[in-house]
Amino acid sequence: MMQGRRSRQALGRLGEDLAADFLRREGYELVTRNWRHRSGEIDIVARDGDCWAFVEVKTRRGHRVQNPEDGLTDQKARKLQQLALTYLAEHGLDNVSWRIDLVAIELDGQDRPVRMNLVPCAVVL
Repeated sequence: MMQGRRSRQALGRLGEDLAADFLRREGYELVTRNWRHRSGEIDIVARDGDCWAFVEVKTRRGHRVQNPEDGLTDQKARKLQQLALTYLAEHGLDNVSWRIDLVAIELDGQDRPVRMNLVPCAVVL
């Protein structure tokens, strides 16, 4: 069990590193990574121009039936909305535009990205 957990954590870190580089190439300004609150975590907080983007990263390895995009469930989306509102309040960011984006990453068996998909406004607010 611990081996599986470490493997998931390593996969998550790798995915977040790839997503951060990908977002920079797309013109995002990264503000922070792995912002934690007692109710959860936001993978990446960034700015896309004047808009704040709270980015969820979903990474899958190998050929699976489920796409990484499918990992953003309704329950996770609601949690991300609450976390984003908490972040904005704690940082005095009233009246700013914001959204929740998704970076979906598929890796091959050697952990090389075979597909990276940026979904702006992945959660309808």
